[in-house]
Amino acid sequence: MADKSHHYEVAVRWTGNTGSGTAGYRAYERSHDITAEGRPTLPGSADAAFRGDPARWNPEDLLVAALSECHMLSYLALSVAAGVNVVAYTDTATGTMVTHRDSSGEFTEVTLHPVVTVAEAGMVGAAAELHERAHRACFIARSVNFPVRHEPEIRVAGAA
Repeated sequence: MADKSHHYEVAVRWTGNTGSGTAGYRAYERSHDITAEGRPTLPGSADAAFRGDPARWNPEDLLVAALSECHMLSYLALSVAAGVNVVAYTDTATGTMVTHRDSSGEFTEVTLHPVVTVAEAGMVGAAAELHERAHRACFIARSVNFPVRHEPEIRVAGAA
C-alpha cells in the first residue's frame, strides 16, 4: 500500500487588540479564535501563567488533548480489529512543560491515564496490551520529541 498524504488547515485570528496593538507587554490580550471550515470556533488564549484568559483553550492544553484524543481513537480502532468490545473510555491526561530564563520552553512528558471499560472479563488482557499498539499507531505521539506514557486501567462492565 502506498503512503498517503493528508493536509490540514486551520485559521488563527488574534482578537486581543485592546486599541493600542502590542505597544506594551500588558497592553494587549492574548485572546484569539481558532477556526476550520465547517467547525465551531474554538476560543483560544495563552496559558494564564503567560497573561492569558483561563476560560479559553491554550496551546499547551490543546497539545495534551491532541495526544489523548489520538491515543483513544487509535485504541478504539485497534480494539475492533482485536475483538475487544470497549463500552466506555475516559482519560485524564497530564503534561509537564518547563520554561527557561530566555522565555523558551518545551514539554518534557505527557502521561495518559485511560480508564477503559470492556464488555467481558475475558477481554481484559487483550485490552491492556492494545495500549502499546495504540501508542505506536498514534500520529500525534509519533510526531513529538518527548515521551508520551500511558498508565491504563481496565475495567469490566457490570463488575463491582
